[in-house]
Amino acid sequence: MRSEGRMLSLGPRFWGEFSSFLVSWFNKGRFVVSLFQVPMKMPRKKVNLGSRVQEIVEEEEEEEPSLLDLPELALERILERLSPAGLCSMAGVCSSLRDRCRSDHLWEKHLKQKWGRVIGESAYKEWQWHIASSKRPSLLDKRNQKGFMGSLISMWPFCWFKPKCESRSKPTTCLPVDSIMALYLSLESGKFWFPAQVYNRENGHVGFMLSCYDAQLSYDSKTDTFQARYSPFARQTIEQSIHWERLRAPPVDTPAHVLHTSDCLNDLKPGDHIEIQWRRSKEFPYGWWYAVVGHQELCDGNENRCRCRHNDTVVLEFRQYTPGSRWRQTIINRKDHREVGNEADGFYGGIRKLCKAEEISKWKQLWPNQIVD
Repeated sequence: MRSEGRMLSLGPRFWGEFSSFLVSWFNKGRFVVSLFQVPMKMPRKKVNLGSRVQEIVEEEEEEEPSLLDLPELALERILERLSPAGLCSMAGVCSSLRDRCRSDHLWEKHLKQKWGRVIGESAYKEWQWHIASSKRPSLLDKRNQKGFMGSLISMWPFCWFKPKCESRSKPTTCLPVDSIMALYLSLESGKFWFPAQVYNRENGHVGFMLSCYDAQLSYDSKTDTFQARYSPFARQTIEQSIHWERLRAPPVDTPAHVLHTSDCLNDLKPGDHIEIQWRRSKEFPYGWWYAVVGHQELCDGNENRCRCRHNDTVVLEFRQYTPGSRWRQTIINRKDHREVGNEADGFYGGIRKLCKAEEISKWKQLWPNQIVD
């Protein structure tokens, strides 16, 4: 009790520095050896020289120091600063650390940091459906487990490996498939295909310039890129080597074949940035296309005289196309907008107004080097 009191009285600054030291040692692969395998004192031997047969009596070894002897706050600080790889390795030490290291609040931070930009509500729904439809508690074959690093490269085990300090006769404790850790490991392994959207699909094919399409994505940790599966109606259904900057989580919960309900039509005015659904034919899914609200034909663009926002029709300009191109402009009815178009020019669907500066900035970053005919 006296020693524990001294530990707690050291203050938060000490525990912050101490946790940094332990984390650095752990990341270098020396942490487990130094804290869990080396006793505080070497056992002493007592030898009776007067006996014909020397009798050696080893004194009882003093108990080795344990990470669990640290105050709760210090231990929590250490675990919070570990990487996903560190948490997985630490969880293999004992059952107590295993339960702590797969806690949702620890993995939620890692999930948000790495996957927050591409994982949306649709991906979470897909994950819940994936869990509910799974007939087995383990989604991966335990026979293929080859330690943490091997599983990180190829597949992540859902049935957790046995802690080093537990008896081999005890059964392995399975990782709950509905935990945040399970979701993170499934994404990292590429075994879970999740819904997201891809900018400029088919490696920037001219026919998809400044568009964003729904796809099923799978991650490849070796290359830090993604593979996408598009609708089977498209010319190319699979695309490889997609980088992070070309992905986003779906901004609205509207399936690719469903007309989005526009709630911004009455507010649109020249200069507003928007995304509009467009599809080549009725059988194709919608993609989201970037456009800017323009002025009516008879308007000179002067702000003092412009009455375009009070007109029943709205002019949408796709400025990535040359003036005079049939794709350069379209007109929709503000009062009664539904899907409009034909088999020659495609069909325009719902509209969403872009209000966030980062969304507009992203489209500008994707702007082509030259205007498309």
